[in-house]
Amino acid sequence: MLEIITLPVLSNNYIFLLHEPVSGDTAIVDPAVAEPVLAELSKRNWQLTHILNTHHHWDHVGANLELQQQTGCRIIASLHDRERIPGIDKTVGDGDQIHLGGSTGLVMETPGHTLGHIVYYFPDAQSLFCGDTLFVMGCGRLFEGSAAQMHASLQKLRQLPDATRIYCAHEYTQANARFALRVDPDNPDLHEAIQEIERLRKQNLPTIPSTIAREKACNPFFRTDDPGLQKTLGMQGQPAAEVFARLRSLKDHF
Repeated sequence: MLEIITLPVLSNNYIFLLHEPVSGDTAIVDPAVAEPVLAELSKRNWQLTHILNTHHHWDHVGANLELQQQTGCRIIASLHDRERIPGIDKTVGDGDQIHLGGSTGLVMETPGHTLGHIVYYFPDAQSLFCGDTLFVMGCGRLFEGSAAQMHASLQKLRQLPDATRIYCAHEYTQANARFALRVDPDNPDLHEAIQEIERLRKQNLPTIPSTIAREKACNPFFRTDDPGLQKTLGMQGQPAAEVFARLRSLKDHF
């Protein structure tokens, strides 16, 4: 079983450290900066073996080369981003597998936020490392892909088991919750989740991980086929992909 450590960095980023105790393999997901990673590795006496990048934005790859130089780790990233992510040793695509000791991760392509965005799903750890595709109660902005692509990517993630823990790369939950409440005001699960979110943030604690089950209940971008949400938007019976596009446009200007 993977041990997962959450490292808050910059103003709202999360870096995730994954350790497979039998082999000693250790991976970092989307390292924006090196210092907190190196400090945590030293504290735990772990050796970094892999970097797993989800996409090319600087706040996800900024420490790639420094960590590679200091630890000799291998950098894994999307084939689509082979010219945009520094230091790549191995490129992967949809359906490929990566191995941390006896733990296997499945690569899933999720274009939308960027065209080359990928996520890493570890079934044995019931954990999804989804970068900027899926957030707690939200999803990433469409910097490169289309609304149709992002909707399809989210639908792919929505099919994962309900117990899957969602490790997203930013602490955007409170802002996302305010938007969710605007478009889905009669959702009792959302009201209950917001109370828990407020409690966590008052203690300066992360709101992640969430779960697929909770996002199905509370995340409007997962609920584009919900009659109540569609009614609020005046889009009853419209295709879910069109509802998604409307939601994303509204969130962009919220």
